Amino acid sequence: MIRFLLILLLPHFLFAQEEDHQGWLNPTVMVIPFAKEGEQLRTIYEKEDKINLRIAVTSVKEAFSQQGISTIDFRAKIKQLSMDESMAINNQTSVKQRVIELSGADVYVEVEATVSEYEDGSSVAVTATAYDAFSGQVLATNVGTTKKYYTFNFEKLTQKAIESFIDNFTKTIQEKFNKIVEEGRTISLHIGFDENADTDLDEEMRDGLLLSDLIESWVEENAYRNQFHIQGLTATSMIFDSVKIPVKDEKGRNFRATRFAARLRSFLKKQNLEVTRDVVGTKIYITIN
Repeated sequence: MIRFLLILLLPHFLFAQEEDHQGWLNPTVMVIPFAKEGEQLRTIYEKEDKINLRIAVTSVKEAFSQQGISTIDFRAKIKQLSMDESMAINNQTSVKQRVIELSGADVYVEVEATVSEYEDGSSVAVTATAYDAFSGQVLATNVGTTKKYYTFNFEKLTQKAIESFIDNFTKTIQEKFNKIVEEGRTISLHIGFDENADTDLDEEMRDGLLLSDLIESWVEENAYRNQFHIQGLTATSMIFDSVKIPVKDEKGRNFRATRFAARLRSFLKKQNLEVTRDVVGTKIYITIN
């Protein structure tokens, strides 16, 4: 069984929502071989007994190229990571995440390719699932399986399996990601207090507004298209279960939850509040001390 990852990188001009004459996005693709825990991406790709893996990676890259989608060499990114001393780790999940961050990936696609050999022929099955790299939301999934052929040309079979679904797969990814760009991404915001804090959300701040009112007004002004929802509010806790943020900022850079958290922290500090913040994936935790 062969597994590898595709990273879809969407250029800055796409997030200004420019489109080609078909209305399709024009992503850049990076193909990354799947590595088990303890295995290095570059090592597993270059091993002599991994020729089928290299065939699969090459076939997928060629399939996307035939769609007019450019590709980049993941090995260059691995080398770039190797220059960073902080990458002297064995945790492959961390390596994968760092590769995504380094490349600026907006979408990654996990692909599984299986070569099956029988007495009456051989076949290849390829399963591809696309995820929004920010939230982990599934954007598209497709499966392609060839018939049985009396051949050991697994490269050709892999290409046939990919060709059976690649058009619909890339179109679905593009449509779903366009929708994310239009509607924004969703994060959650949890605001609480340190046990030694001498204030709470019911404290009157200015103009008769409570601290909770100020925070709600700030979130409304800074949420993408003013979209947010408050799940619950008490004197010591305020939970926004949904806050929309843009995919890109005004300069075309990735807009992450950390950026939103930093801006909120800065606002609260201007209210003479001591604040700490933690960001875990799409969840922001603000603690007022």
